[in-house]
Formats: sequence, structure tokens, C-alpha cells
Amino acid sequence: MVMGTTVLGLACPCFLPSTVYCSSVGRVLTFTSRKYTPGSVLRRCVSNEKEEVLLEGMPKEYYDDEWQARQREKTKELRRRRKEEEEEEERKIEEYREIGMRLKEYPEEDVVRARKLVSSFIRAAEEVEEKIEEAAEKGELTELVLMVIWNRLDLARRDDEKDAVRSLDLLYRRVETEILKREASPAMRLLNDLLIMYDGFNDEEWLKQCKKCMVDTFPREDPFSILVPQGFDIDQHRGPLRPALEDDDTLLRVDFVREVDALLQEVRSEQNELQSDTGFDPESVANRLKQQEKQRTIRLVEALLDLAIGLQW
Repeated sequence: MVMGTTVLGLACPCFLPSTVYCSSVGRVLTFTSRKYTPGSVLRRCVSNEKEEVLLEGMPKEYYDDEWQARQREKTKELRRRRKEEEEEEERKIEEYREIGMRLKEYPEEDVVRARKLVSSFIRAAEEVEEKIEEAAEKGELTELVLMVIWNRLDLARRDDEKDAVRSLDLLYRRVETEILKREASPAMRLLNDLLIMYDGFNDEEWLKQCKKCMVDTFPREDPFSILVPQGFDIDQHRGPLRPALEDDDTLLRVDFVREVDALLQEVRSEQNELQSDTGFDPESVANRLKQQEKQRTIRLVEALLDLAIGLQW
């Protein structure tokens, strides 16, 4: 028994506990320092997260620096456009406020009345001519009415409403013409009526009608006609012997010739100062057409002046 025990002890050497602990710890530390440092573990986790995100459906461009730079540029462009739109909106609001302030200097009752009158013109459609003439006879066409029409026209232009701009522009010109006609001298009113008679085709027939109108309008210039009132027939010795009280604005041929000649001189001087547009853009073409229309009107006025100078009864 003693011999067996001794052999077993010699065949299996025993180790001290401290020796076992140190060797095992050394193996663990060596294994950890070689393969599992904190940095490698973190990189492995991040790479695993990216792989998981890509697998969940995120676009690959999301991780591309160039793609992200383009997206940032697009964002800047969108912000710039949004800022421009906000500034444009503020500008329009300020312009609308300015347009509304134009009528502040007029009495509120007059402004309301003028707006109602302009609204009636717009609703009248084909009967607008009669409405304008009726308002002119009542003395309702004033500068305030023109201002109301101009405000509506300005708003339509800023909102780019082409049909409304065209209609309001025609209405403004028609009302302005009627106001100028009422405020003009008898010579200018006659000139306007004679120009309206022109149809643009038959000049000879138009001049015949103008001559007849002039003969009916201008009093005869012989000595006997000067002494007797208008409407008295020298040949038949019939007619009123006393002039009517309302005939104070009788138009003489010499006055008509003088005013029309002064008008032509003024218009010619303005035409000479203007420079003709030679471009082919829409604005230049429109300016040339306007100049051609003015030249045609000037020639018509010149023909009427010659007709009045050589008029014979």
C-alpha cells in the first residue's frame, strides 16, 4: 500500500494554486489583447449597424458624400426660392396697400359713388357707351372715376389678368375721352366729331360729310350774316332776328382754323423729338405701330384744316 501511493505521487506532479492562477490569467489576457481590443469591438458594432441599415432599405446614395453635397445644394436653392417668394409676396402686399391709399384723399362718399358707377360700366357690357354718355350728361364723370378705373387696371396688371387688363384699359380710354370732350373747346369737340366720322376707307366721301358738317356749324362770313343771328335766311328774309341766349359758344371758322393749326404745330414738335425704334422685339413693334397710327391721324387733321381754310358756302 505504501509503495503504490508513492508511485502515484511521483507520476502526477501537483501544482501550486498560485501557479495555476497566473498561467490561466496570462492566457486570458494574451487572447484578449490580440483579438478583442475596444476599438476593434466598436468598429465591428458600427459596421454591423450599417449593414443592418442597408438591409432595411436605405438608399446607398445616403452614404455617398457627393450625393449629400448635391442634396445640400438643393436645400439651399429651395430656401433661396422660398425667400424670394416671401419677398415678392411682401412687395405685392405693399403695392396693394399703396394702391388703396391713393383714394384716401377723396371723401369716402364720393369714392363709394365712383366705385358703384365704375361697376355699373363693367356690368353694362354692350350698353357701356350709353351708360358713359348718360353719366357724362349728369356730370358724374370726374377725375375720381378715372382714378378708380386706374386702380382696378393696376391691380389686374399686377395679377396678370390679361382679359381684365384689356377691358379696363378700353374703359379708361373711353371715359377719359368723354371727359376731355366735355371739357374741350368747341373747336376741339368739332374736330373730334369729324375724326370719328372717318371709316378708314373712303376719304372723298368722308371729306364731303365733313364739309357739310362745317357748313352747318360755322356761321356765314359775309357782312350781312355777321349782322344777323345764326339761322336767319338772307335770301328769304326769314328766321329769328335776335340771337338766342344759349348761343354764346358759337364757333367761327377762323377760331377752328387757329386752334387746329396750333394743335398740329404742338404735335409735330413732339413727333420730331421722338426717336423711332428699329428693333423687332414686341415693345419696339408696338411703338412703331403707335407712331404710324399717330401719323395717320395727323394727316387726317391736316386734311380737315385745309378743308376749313378753303371752305365756301
